[in-house]
Amino acid sequence: MNLIQPFAALRPASGRANDVVAPPYDVLSTDEARERASGRPWSFLHISKPEIDLPAGTNPYAPEVYAKATENLQNMIQAGVLVRDPAPCYYAYRIVMGSHSQTGIVAAASVADYDINRIRKHEFTRPDKEDDRVRQIEALDAQTGPVLLAYPDAPEVDAILAAASNGTPDSDAELDGVRHTLWVIRDAAIQARITAAFNAMPALYIADGHHRSASASRIAAARRAANPGHTGAEPYNFFLSVIFPAHEMRIMDYNRVITDLNGLSAEAFLGRVGAAFSVEPAATAVKPERPGSFGLYLAGRWYRLGIRPDLIPADPVGRLDVSLLQNNLIAPILGITDPRRDKRIDFVGGIRGLPELEKRVNSGEMALAFALHPTHMGDLMAVADANEVMPPKSTWFEPKLADGLASHMLE
Repeated sequence: MNLIQPFAALRPASGRANDVVAPPYDVLSTDEARERASGRPWSFLHISKPEIDLPAGTNPYAPEVYAKATENLQNMIQAGVLVRDPAPCYYAYRIVMGSHSQTGIVAAASVADYDINRIRKHEFTRPDKEDDRVRQIEALDAQTGPVLLAYPDAPEVDAILAAASNGTPDSDAELDGVRHTLWVIRDAAIQARITAAFNAMPALYIADGHHRSASASRIAAARRAANPGHTGAEPYNFFLSVIFPAHEMRIMDYNRVITDLNGLSAEAFLGRVGAAFSVEPAATAVKPERPGSFGLYLAGRWYRLGIRPDLIPADPVGRLDVSLLQNNLIAPILGITDPRRDKRIDFVGGIRGLPELEKRVNSGEMALAFALHPTHMGDLMAVADANEVMPPKSTWFEPKLADGLASHMLE
């Protein structure tokens, strides 16, 4: 079984990419999606967030929502807005956000390799979110939300993708100031080189999309059990993925804001922090420049924190900055032992910047904020290689993928 393989994508017709592409389904609320899709009948939000076309207040997990997604997808196909390639292809995909550029490949990744952990995970999943994706995929008979994967150093693949993305693109769209460009790789010899190069890799790594990959595995298992003629080559044995070289991917900081000081005064709190961290007042906002360093915003002032070196463990999860802060400050001092469920803590993606931390504290909504150094891709891969799980909200990837550029049909 190949680790990845080409597939015949359903994608925007020539010149229609800007009409179709949309943010990922899980970064917008229903109200935000409804507003974004207003006046845009071909926005992919009508497929990924179909409750926007039903009465306000409709349960987004109701059967009629998935039925509406199917209806909208078929309408876009019948109108010629979405067309399917006649033969399996790979697709070179470049995202440009400001000065940052990354070029990867859209492919069908092996469920079997996901199941044996060759496509490696680093997060837990929630059954309710998995159930939602299973219902969506089954209703559409298609995977429309790609799983974001990373591949380890592979200069040959980098070179192939650079060459493939050098000509006139097949799709070119701009979404929220980010450019998304797609080139179809039709040449069978080049496809074979790509397949062989990926087969030689020890592993791929899930960056984002743990629920989508888990749901693909569940669907494959169910269809395999129901198919007496199962061969392993059926489309349901693969899932839609976008795979970038790890060295080009960008993780931003994922910061923390907390509602209260757990009954402590500011002075008492800082005193307790000083047992595990160095604490230095800072004249300006603190954006940590290295691992083990943190910014603290409290009572209108910034502080620079540095973890004591002897408190940094060797294990790949414990040495993460998110773990160091959680295990040495947030849990023992602030009493938040389950950041996944505790309502006293919230998380702010680094794309919003440090002013967002100041705003939420200055407004009185939160009592303090922590700025973190971004998790490194190497750390993510080390955790996955160790078959461990990262703490919640450890990574914030930017730029985000666009929905609608390519879908994987399961029939």
